[in-house]
Amino acid sequence: MTEPLLAHPTANGRMYARSTTEQPSVPSITTVISQLPSSLGGWFGHMAATALSKDPRLAGSAGKPAELRAAVQDASKAAERYRDQAAQRGTRVHHYCEQVSLRALDRPHELDAARTALAQNGEEGFAQRFDEWWDLYDVRPIAPELTVWNSELGYAGTLDLVATINGRICLIDYKTKNTDREGFVKALDDKVVMQLVAGMKAQESLVDPHAGQWEAWKYGKEPLLLGVAVGQTEVRAMRANPAVLKEHWLRFCALRRAWEAGLAADGAGRALLPIGPPPSRSAAQPVAAAALD
Repeated sequence: MTEPLLAHPTANGRMYARSTTEQPSVPSITTVISQLPSSLGGWFGHMAATALSKDPRLAGSAGKPAELRAAVQDASKAAERYRDQAAQRGTRVHHYCEQVSLRALDRPHELDAARTALAQNGEEGFAQRFDEWWDLYDVRPIAPELTVWNSELGYAGTLDLVATINGRICLIDYKTKNTDREGFVKALDDKVVMQLVAGMKAQESLVDPHAGQWEAWKYGKEPLLLGVAVGQTEVRAMRANPAVLKEHWLRFCALRRAWEAGLAADGAGRALLPIGPPPSRSAAQPVAAAALD
């Protein structure tokens, strides 16, 4: 997919600028959502144990500490390797989806190259299933990879697609998913609702990143919010339940405040200072460090 020109990696997470000549000033939607606590310790341990059990060096490493350490070190990085591979696959799939939209809009595209990249990695099924879904739902693209901004709360993000389906405006977010043992694409995480409702609550959308030109947001009046799970065996579209959008928006707002509070705490100075024992009440008990007042 096209990397948004105004998005920048920073020490405080991914952030957006108003133009290509300005510094980033607000967090991305995904950076805000990342403030939500999550525990991956069990998954990291499982990935490491699985990788070690399949390492051909394991059987012959008995009594060879150096070989065993090397195998363990490689296994400890299994989760990171899986994460990086999944991210690269997601980029290839999103790029293909974007090129389908660009072709439909009669704009310059790289559809053939995007499909070739998937095929070279054994991932052409993603393209085949996406094409089937696209035709079945009769998707009419309006704006792929559209960057949006909310000044009131202070955040920005890039929507995968604004389109019409059956005459209804839809805000769409693609998620590349694996397939389960029954051949079904794995379920979407409920966090996609926060991502979509934050996009819906935008106040502006980008016109020209170089000039810093924005226009009033035109698609916030009760659009359909669709999370689309794209897999090798099927594509499944899920609609955000309109009855829960308020609660997910309030949760997003709270996470945005948490991000800002964390920023302030990190910049406030040292959180812990050394301190010595209190002054001795007896000359027979001298104090060797700075006294507690």
